Amino acid sequence: MNKKLMAVLLGATVVASTMGSVAFAEEEVVANGEYTFEIIVKSYQSSYWQAAVKGIDSEKEKLGVTANSNGPNAESDIADQVQMLMDAINKKPDGIGLAACDQSAVLDALQAAKDAGIPVVLFDSGVPDAPEGSVYSTIATDNYGAGATAAENLYAALKDKIAAAEAPVRIGEVNQEATSESITSRGLGFIDKFTELAAADGHTVAVTGNDYYVNNCKDKGDEASANIIIEVAVPAQTTVELCATEASNILNKEDVIGIFGSNQVAAEGILTANGNLGVLGSDPEAYVLAAGFDAGSTIKAAVADGTMFGAVTQSPLAMGIKTVDVLTQIANGEEVTDLPTDGYWYNAENMESDEIAPNLYD
Repeated sequence: MNKKLMAVLLGATVVASTMGSVAFAEEEVVANGEYTFEIIVKSYQSSYWQAAVKGIDSEKEKLGVTANSNGPNAESDIADQVQMLMDAINKKPDGIGLAACDQSAVLDALQAAKDAGIPVVLFDSGVPDAPEGSVYSTIATDNYGAGATAAENLYAALKDKIAAAEAPVRIGEVNQEATSESITSRGLGFIDKFTELAAADGHTVAVTGNDYYVNNCKDKGDEASANIIIEVAVPAQTTVELCATEASNILNKEDVIGIFGSNQVAAEGILTANGNLGVLGSDPEAYVLAAGFDAGSTIKAAVADGTMFGAVTQSPLAMGIKTVDVLTQIANGEEVTDLPTDGYWYNAENMESDEIAPNLYD
């Protein structure tokens, strides 16, 4: 009998200090053959992706399959990742796992995998325009909803300050790029939810900055009449240093009251910028509030000491485990579906809880 994967939905509404946990329905996976998989992450150098590789390695040992992990040095090394994907196809494995750096750059390679009869499982980021039948399953956080979660928590903390403001205020957003589905969806999810919440309280919002986000959000508004400006910045390359430069440009503006970094690199860039400026903290009356994304030792320490107001974390370890599981099920001839994974808001008060702590990698 075919087994179907059980999906878990990301909770859309949370408060700053509490978050309910929803766990995967456990399902025993057994390998019915000596399978070999090739798995390509977005950046083999980052702690986030090393957490995913740790999950891959632990699950391949458990199931007795071969799963070779690889990835470019940086998420901006798009051509390198595409070449790795083509190399993986040429090895004719039983399946390929892919976290695509650029959702449009891999389309030809996905078609090549389909033509070669090699099933592909996407994780972390989807590829909406993938050739039909090339992708068997996508394992990813509800990125749009996760961005909305950050907006909900940041808006709740800032709404009184916004209401009392006698002049327009500014919310910054730093996205490391404008190409991958995971980053763009988070960035747009934050913008759209913050705009929605502000409008419900009678405010007007205008979105400025990077053209992709301005042109793809639900309502970019009118800067001339808005009392809240959401300024979106994207660096030329996906590095902490360049994200820090963009964050500094925003944080140096006197009307800034909040800022969001949509992944680990962007959030660490905001913290790097703050090292020179000293404007971040958890009291909205005295500091700029920063919301981050993902974990890592730098972000965890900043959340713990109150420099960063809070962040949304995923579970890269679970993504790695589930990628191996799903590839194995496909090789077994079993039926699979898309699998959303959990996301959590955490801050200094709840980051040590049983629901949150296991997802905060170093």
